[in-house]
Amino acid sequence: MSTPKPPKGHFNILYFATASSHTGKDMEALPAPLPLRKLFDTLEERYQGIRETVLDHSLVTINLSYVDMPSSEDEDGEDNVNVIQEGDEVAIIPPVSSG
Repeated sequence: MSTPKPPKGHFNILYFATASSHTGKDMEALPAPLPLRKLFDTLEERYQGIRETVLDHSLVTINLSYVDMPSSEDEDGEDNVNVIQEGDEVAIIPPVSSG
């Protein structure tokens, strides 16, 4: 199944497993640009409790490449490199278990 292109000025965020359960969505479009370090704060504002229960234990990809999440306090001047841009695809991938 193909992901629809986000509206102009937005990026798509895909939610998997517990992230989807917590948000009640498989995907949504959010306004771009967005500094990567603000992504978790933005999601916490929309979905109270998601940071502790899902995000702090999840992997994140941008355009199918895994990224290291900076803390929201990081102000090291690298925002121009770590910014989610219009048209990007972000995925929240929680840990999965099998048994």
